[in-house]
Amino acid sequence: MKEEAVIDLIALLGARLTATGRRFATAESCTGGLIAAWCTDIPGSSVWFEGGVVAYANDVKRDLLGVREGTLAAHGAVSEEVVREMVAGICRIAGVQAAVAVSGIAGPDGGTADKPVGTVWIASSLDGVIEAHRFHFAGDRRTIREDTAEAALRWTMERMEDGG
Repeated sequence: MKEEAVIDLIALLGARLTATGRRFATAESCTGGLIAAWCTDIPGSSVWFEGGVVAYANDVKRDLLGVREGTLAAHGAVSEEVVREMVAGICRIAGVQAAVAVSGIAGPDGGTADKPVGTVWIASSLDGVIEAHRFHFAGDRRTIREDTAEAALRWTMERMEDGG
């Protein structure tokens, strides 16, 4: 794990989820299960963490999470539309009230002029309300993946503090 601040963040998120009776799940592409791994590093996370899906390939996004083929074709896997459908899918299949979905380009290859390396979309669902944001991270593949995981967790916590 990256640093003590991230451990503290996840422990706080878990406490908040537990206090509000919510369960949490992840749908991850570019992070490859890192968010779920970090969550389950915390003792007692079974109280609030339901599970996750690593949907690295588009077929998995479509077949497991219910991302529509038309959405993938029109917008690409790294898009607001896709992460919104991913997070809705994980909420549906896991039966949770809180979830995150991430899809991005961690590099070192795969970037384009429109979506350079470091471009990441994160969607968060809290009680059925989905929000999505684009982030741009710099660094090597590992740094981009870790920054994505941290941003997803931090944003989930902020949403819970703001409205949940």
